[in-house]
Amino acid sequence: MTLRRVNVLILVLLAVAFLIIVQRNLLNLSEFLHKEVPDAGMILPFESELSPDLRSETVRKGEEIPVLITATEERLGAVVAAMNSVYQNSKANVVFTIVTLNDTVGHLKLWLSKTKLKNVKHKIVIFKPELLKGKISEDPQTLEAAKPLTFARFYLPVYIPEAEKAIYLDDDVIVQGDIQELYETNLKPGHAAAFSEDCDSASSKGIVRGAGNQNNYMGYLDFKKEDIKKLGMRANTCSFNPGVIIANLTEWRNQNITRQLEHWMELNKQNDLYSKTLAESIVTPPLLIVFYKRHSNIDPMWHIRHLGTTGAQNRYSPQFVKAAKLLHWNGHYKPWSRTSAFTDVWDKWFIADPTGKFQPVRRHTGDN
Repeated sequence: MTLRRVNVLILVLLAVAFLIIVQRNLLNLSEFLHKEVPDAGMILPFESELSPDLRSETVRKGEEIPVLITATEERLGAVVAAMNSVYQNSKANVVFTIVTLNDTVGHLKLWLSKTKLKNVKHKIVIFKPELLKGKISEDPQTLEAAKPLTFARFYLPVYIPEAEKAIYLDDDVIVQGDIQELYETNLKPGHAAAFSEDCDSASSKGIVRGAGNQNNYMGYLDFKKEDIKKLGMRANTCSFNPGVIIANLTEWRNQNITRQLEHWMELNKQNDLYSKTLAESIVTPPLLIVFYKRHSNIDPMWHIRHLGTTGAQNRYSPQFVKAAKLLHWNGHYKPWSRTSAFTDVWDKWFIADPTGKFQPVRRHTGDN
């Protein structure tokens, strides 16, 4: 055997030995990884070395779901809790439009950017009170002038011009279901919006025993006024709650709903059309008129109301509250105050204010 053949044979044997060693090491590594993370798949060694700030959240894909919510300075914590509940309970591609006033923008931006909501898609829009000029009382002492943002829902197509459909939410809500389901609420042909009627079983009958009289149109409008009488509406028709709205914005634009609502705002200013007895809400009456017999209904479990009223703690069982897909603290008692029911549910979604300005009021241990 020549020297050259011996050298070739040695090289072949070395190559085989090297491959055996490599194969054995790979098998050992695979076995190690399998034992360490049997359900998580292979974890690359350098993943744990990445800065948490560089780990982008999984991009939410699919159709955008526009959600509009208003933000006042004194209730900013409510907005944050509502947004957090929507975002955490859904994988949908939610995009928030937050309508606010100039004096709130800085605080709102800081709160969103310094907390886990920094990845939430949103745009901030400044509400211009001039929109309401000539339509509501300009006396700063009146309820109307004090809360201009409550009328923002009238202008949904203005704030979300690119969308065909959108959701409006009051700030005193917590969403426990997947917002995608609410968004997919079926609206009947020709209907520009869906609401929750005040006679629905989940919030007014059976479950909420003793909640008081069911609300109807008589509670919001003065049926002695000629402008109301000539509409031919039945006074005992169930009213609806506009704290949650599913809007078909294409129909809203085609039917010029915003202008119709403004018309009834102007008429009320001239002729005082609203009921004197109630309704706290000066926003609801124009909606009741414009959408009389022309709206679709929201699944009752997607708008459980009256959590902000007296005795709500006794009317709803904890099990029912847990099962509800959307909770609404409409009424005087808000979940960030000491007098409200089910504050523990709201607290789960509240994110502390980085500035410390907004602090939920809670009972001290020694309180009765």
